[in-house]
Amino acid sequence: MQSALRLIYPPQCLSCGDLVADEGALCGGCWSETQFVSGAMCDCCGVPLPGESDGHALLCDTCMTEQRAWTRGRSAVIYGGQARSMILGFKHGDRLDLARSFAGWMAGAASDILRPDTLLVPVPLHRARLLRRKYNQSALLARELARVTGNGYCLDALVRVRPTDSLDALGREAREHILRGAIEPHSRRGDLMADRHVVLVDDVFTTGATLSACSRAAYAAGAHDVCVITLARVAPNA
Repeated sequence: MQSALRLIYPPQCLSCGDLVADEGALCGGCWSETQFVSGAMCDCCGVPLPGESDGHALLCDTCMTEQRAWTRGRSAVIYGGQARSMILGFKHGDRLDLARSFAGWMAGAASDILRPDTLLVPVPLHRARLLRRKYNQSALLARELARVTGNGYCLDALVRVRPTDSLDALGREAREHILRGAIEPHSRRGDLMADRHVVLVDDVFTTGATLSACSRAAYAAGAHDVCVITLARVAPNA
């Protein structure tokens, strides 16, 4: 049956739609325009670093001077090129089919911070924005990542208790000011984070302000440790 379906509906590139050998793959051209994060990277925020990894934890200049609210972080790709186009389609264009492949990328990137006792928790959307968008892309990624890795997850362990304006044009300090008090543990399911290794899941890492707010809320709920995994990361010089 699978062979017959592949003859009728051959696999297509996730990004451009050209024919590829396997489901959920990128064609050669789109692959070359997608920058996967590998090699030396900051152990805290996941940004690529020059040189090669020597097996020891490295920190970028920002994480050496500004303490993050979480302990370790990873990203699968750099937000640009074909990755940016696919993420925008996933986030705003109802390309929900991309979640499974994205989760596979994230599982590979986060293999060293995922443990058997990990609880995956997505960055929450306020209910008003959720109604407009129809889905929380971070929750979809968390659910698929749990399926790929076998880790536990709770899609509403954190809640956004008040709406916030768009953060797109703001720097880290302004974002953190707006987000202060906006994210809290769920009144009933927040306790699931107590004494757990919590890994926060989001689509794009920009300044880390949203992940900081979520990390503080997770620790307030009693989390033993908080790490982060995002699908993509904006390059610092972007």
